[in-house]
Amino acid sequence: AAAMAAERGLAVATCTAPVNIAVIKYWGKRDTDLILPINSSLSVTLHQDQLKTTTTAAASRDFTEDRLWLNGKEADVGHPRVQACLREVRRLARKRRGGNEDTAALSLSYKIHIASENNFPTAAGLASSAAGYACLVSALARLYGVQEELSEVARQGSGSACRSMFGGFVQWQRGERPDGTDSLALQVAPETHWPELRVLVLVVSGEKKPVGSTAGMQTSVETSPLLKHRAEVVVPERLTQMMQHIRERDFEGFGQLAMRDSNQFHATCLDTFPPIFYLTDLSRHIIALAHRYNAHHGHTKVAYTFDAGPNAVIFALADTVAEFVEVVRRSFPPATNGDQFVRGLPVGLAALSQELVAAVVTEPVPGAVQYILHTKPGPGPQLVDDPSQHLLGADGLPRSRA
Repeated sequence: AAAMAAERGLAVATCTAPVNIAVIKYWGKRDTDLILPINSSLSVTLHQDQLKTTTTAAASRDFTEDRLWLNGKEADVGHPRVQACLREVRRLARKRRGGNEDTAALSLSYKIHIASENNFPTAAGLASSAAGYACLVSALARLYGVQEELSEVARQGSGSACRSMFGGFVQWQRGERPDGTDSLALQVAPETHWPELRVLVLVVSGEKKPVGSTAGMQTSVETSPLLKHRAEVVVPERLTQMMQHIRERDFEGFGQLAMRDSNQFHATCLDTFPPIFYLTDLSRHIIALAHRYNAHHGHTKVAYTFDAGPNAVIFALADTVAEFVEVVRRSFPPATNGDQFVRGLPVGLAALSQELVAAVVTEPVPGAVQYILHTKPGPGPQLVDDPSQHLLGADGLPRSRA
């Protein structure tokens, strides 16, 4: 299954996995242990050239204990959710082998070393748990030669991680069964389905969120009547509509619904008691800017969505990107990093008409947006074949990063 350096008894597998952004939001669990949601959700997987996690998993009879390194620093391998993923993948491997220890197969009793790295700053508030757990499960599955329903395993690491097991447009089905076996991710359409779609991440701050998602959503489940209405009545209808907009590549419908759903998610946070505030003054400034920009053009050209934090994710078609990036640059003039303000995919130059500037760029707030990351939908987890890309060396320890 994995590359065996037989003489050392070291088996290694390396994978990369993507970040995803929900356009129909997941907020609230009906089972906190199995991570089963109160509603289905739908997301767009982002391209790994801009945002990805890389994870190497290695097993050896010489390892004396399980160990984990995150971005070069040793971390707690005993974390319950990491353990859940390890346990589930090993269970699938055992099941696949039908109980008979295949001598060629990796011994399930060997201790394991795991190293994981993001190609983006974790502090930037770009959801790293989804990519992280999707990547962990992909690497472990590769190591143990398992191919089964892996989104169900990733879900037990982080709910949204199950959606990062596929590329393009992905639905996390709520499921009905109490054991969670039908709560899994399905691809709605591949990333190639809508080639003109682009994504701009407006990174506003590297601050940690005021209330973590895990705690926040359970307080919402316990105290928000709006959340109950959302999960039972609103989301099922929106999910059907959103899948149709994606199928038809209808940006007007897709964009409007994404904004409405983001707004309702944040409304359920305000309806939580005590209330949770993820949007900041700056987030609201960006929301208003998007609406002024769309109003000026007379239709939906950009659509925002916000997760449990202040960073804005903006969807647009490729032909809108250059102009809107210039609008953002005028509205939030970069303090120092003018040259580093736009990262990721290249962005063309755009001249703005006086009418547009007058109507849309009202009061500039210098330095408020740290940078813009330009990306697009992308594929699911990838296997890394090149041994030089492994994060762990032949001794099973992290390679020193030059």
